[in-house]
Parts: sequence; structure tokens; C-alpha cells
Amino acid sequence: MKILIVSDTHRNNRNYLKVVERTAPLDMVIHCGDVEGSEVLISQAAQCPVEMVQGNNDFFSELPREKEVMIGPYRVWITHGHNYYIAMNNEIIKEEARARKVDIVMCGHTHKPVVEIQDDITLVNPGSISYPRQENRKPSYVIMEIDREGEAHYTINYLV
Repeated sequence: MKILIVSDTHRNNRNYLKVVERTAPLDMVIHCGDVEGSEVLISQAAQCPVEMVQGNNDFFSELPREKEVMIGPYRVWITHGHNYYIAMNNEIIKEEARARKVDIVMCGHTHKPVVEIQDDITLVNPGSISYPRQENRKPSYVIMEIDREGEAHYTINYLV
């Protein structure tokens, strides 16, 4: 199973469309918020199931603020992260993930990619595919692959 995880496209979808084309075929796309009205384009381009949540810039959006889904054997919580002070550190959001008894939390907001794997929780933030803020300023996304044994593997990828 191959899942594309993106966030913070902010209606600048050029890189998202490139990545979907390069990584196809996909089994699922997850967008962690700040789509800014591009829900239809993002869904149609994916050609697979898409899960999206609202970000702090998704004013008037009818997307859910957060949601929980099953991906393979994993219970996954998808949120933008801004309500959990993700810009300060990852501890509050991981505490909330533990309280929700999820295996993986996927979030965005910081525009900086992170994959933190611990015994009881995995945090995945794909950064921003449109407006990166990490040191190298390269647009980023994460590919999550679930192998035949049900084990999840994550790769942070950059557009050059």
C-alpha cells in the first residue's frame, strides 16, 4: 500500500500535481490541511481515496477539523496541528495522540518535514509541498508504504 502525505498547499497546487504524477499509482492521499478551496482539484488529481482536514487558513471550509481513519492495521489521527501548539514542539500533539489511542498522528502547519517514530506513537509531518520553511527550503512530502507484513515505512521526499 502506497500513501502520499502532503500539507500546506495553500492553493498553490503545481507541485502537488507534479508529485501525484511522479508517484502514481497511489492507494491513498492524505492532506493535513490548508488546502484553501482546492479540495476538488486535489481529490480529482489523486485518482484514489483522499482524506483531508481543515487547516488554520481554510476559512469557511466544510472539511472536518480532524479525523481518525484506519490505514492497513494502523489507527491514524489526521489534524493540521495548530490547535496543539505544533509550531512550538511535538510533545502536546503526541500526548493527545496517546490519549486517543492512535498509532500514528499526521499533521502539518509548521511547513517543516518530520517523521518521529517511537515505540507507542509515530508522528508524521510532511512539511509543505508549496511553501517550505525548513533550512533547505525544498518542497517536501512523505510517502508511507505498508509492506506485505503490515509494517509501515516512511520516506521524506523533496522536490528539486
